[in-house]
Amino acid sequence: MEAILSIEFTAYVALAVLLYAIRQATNLSNRYIPIVAVVLGVTFSIFEASAFSFEVLVNGLKYALYGIGSVAAIKYSLEKVTGDDQ
Repeated sequence: MEAILSIEFTAYVALAVLLYAIRQATNLSNRYIPIVAVVLGVTFSIFEASAFSFEVLVNGLKYALYGIGSVAAIKYSLEKVTGDDQ
């Protein structure tokens, strides 16, 4: 249970929610979502570590990939639910 509530899991969820909100609010093209995710993920990782290194960069990219995957899963599940109603 501690792993689920860890700071890393919170970062994934926060990044996914932020990316989804940016996508919905700005109608940003899907081609730019990964770029925004990488910038936000690396920025959060730098903020979290208070330094920049290769490990911090990889951690930020990991945040970005999980965030993108979460947004895709949310989008797919919402489309699936609304598609079933028709």
